[in-house]
Amino acid sequence: MQPRLWLFLAAQLAALHGGSAFQQTPGFTVALTHQVVTLSCKTTTSLSQVRVFWLRQPQLPSEHSWYQFLASWHPPKETTYGEAVAKEKLTPFSNATGHFLNLTNVRPADSGVYFCMTVGAPELTFGKGTRLSVVDALPTTAQPTSKSIPKKRTCQRPKLTAQKGLPCGIVTLSLLVAGILVLLVSLGVAVHLYCLQRRTRLRFIKQFYK
Repeated sequence: MQPRLWLFLAAQLAALHGGSAFQQTPGFTVALTHQVVTLSCKTTTSLSQVRVFWLRQPQLPSEHSWYQFLASWHPPKETTYGEAVAKEKLTPFSNATGHFLNLTNVRPADSGVYFCMTVGAPELTFGKGTRLSVVDALPTTAQPTSKSIPKKRTCQRPKLTAQKGLPCGIVTLSLLVAGILVLLVSLGVAVHLYCLQRRTRLRFIKQFYK
């Protein structure tokens, strides 16, 4: 218990005050439940004979957070697991490019920040961590709501209804011609009556002076 407690305290102090020589990728990842997640830990120096520890921080890093020891890997193929850790879910390994941790059948309880680190004499090297979020379903992006463009109201011209019968112009012209004819007839009758009246008057005068 004492070496492990010292390891946790050393990791916490290093994470809060120290520098980082490991490059952990990705910095943040989201996985679905029951998927397999691979975390990587790389450095420019040779770590072929160095034991690599994998730790998990259930919460975001802070001065009050704590670390859970998951497993350590030391070539050739020597693996040590922490207490209350499901060994079938964790597989640490390494190759020429770096050190890795496979997480199988992940669940929301596996969410947290995962760190890789090495303990030297007296140096302690650690990574900046990979934040893992395990969800049952990936969040969907909301579709942008399309604003409905109001339709332009078109002014409809009144339809011209075909008028039955003769056009107005012809009717007016006919009435005008009829009026002129009536005037002409009236004038002719008046002239004729005037002529008759004059002839009658002349006859009367001639008979009177005989």
